Amino acid sequence: IHRVETEDGDYMFCFDNTFSTISEKVIFFELILDNMGEDGQDQEDWKKYVTGTDLLDMKLEDILESINSVKARLSKSVQIQTLLRAFEARDRNIQESNFDRVNFWSMVNLGVMVVVSAVQVYMLKSLFEDKRKNRT
Repeated sequence: IHRVETEDGDYMFCFDNTFSTISEKVIFFELILDNMGEDGQDQEDWKKYVTGTDLLDMKLEDILESINSVKARLSKSVQIQTLLRAFEARDRNIQESNFDRVNFWSMVNLGVMVVVSAVQVYMLKSLFEDKRKNRT
């Protein structure tokens, strides 16, 4: 997770795979923009529609502050859920890779055990064979 203070303008992101071009990489990328200038403008727009006494203005300010707080918390929870989904997807890929690897080596082990058991049966049979020639 990287946090960067930015200014107005165009930005470009580059993901480089020159370290290992053979192996596959999974990248999760999310751009979160905090403190956009439009939020302050929205509050000013609300203030235009507020009419009445100072007490009413104070209550509407409190309600607006609560709504903005809930909105910020909801957006933060959405970001956290998205991040958790990305972690889950990464872990799922690792588990599937490990599952395939375990299955492959289990089959190799099974093949080796079958070959060894066949060789042992052949060796035991050869021990009990009578190799002398019968003279009659």
